[in-house]
Amino acid sequence: GEGQEPDILYIGCSDSRVTAEEMMGLHPGEVFVHRNIANMVISTDLSAQSVITFAVKHLKVKEIIVCGHFCCGGVKAAMQAQDLGLLNPWLRNIRDVYRLHKEELDAIADEDARYNRLVELNVQEQCVNVIKTAVVQKASAERGLRVHGWVFDIKSGKLIDLKIDFDAILAKIMEIYTLKD
Repeated sequence: GEGQEPDILYIGCSDSRVTAEEMMGLHPGEVFVHRNIANMVISTDLSAQSVITFAVKHLKVKEIIVCGHFCCGGVKAAMQAQDLGLLNPWLRNIRDVYRLHKEELDAIADEDARYNRLVELNVQEQCVNVIKTAVVQKASAERGLRVHGWVFDIKSGKLIDLKIDFDAILAKIMEIYTLKD
């Protein structure tokens, strides 16, 4: 049989209300999917890193999409001072996103608006984590692989492209993360 040839790697949340293919109007075989709690891309997560490597190196995807969603239970759980056992180390990564953007987030009085903004900022930071990987840097330079950050609004059904200005964000940090042969 023929192998799969998707153009897109989708990294999304495990939430059962958000399915990649349906949300994007695609069919089986058109998108390679990785899901976990709160769409995290953590450098020590061998599952996520293996998926990214396989998708970029072997499937030769053209686009990587990190997609979060409003009303994300993982993001909400990370903002509560509650011991959640095994989830604690995973959620700490979202708390780190909050720490990086604390000033902006603390200035948002409405709690729901603050959570939604944290969902957006988490997507942005996970996109940056994707871009930090050697395989993505190489594919971006050699064949123009692109990374996108999206948020799905469960209430309205809208898919929002965050139009993240990666050049501006990366200009400040890539001297640290750029890898060369």
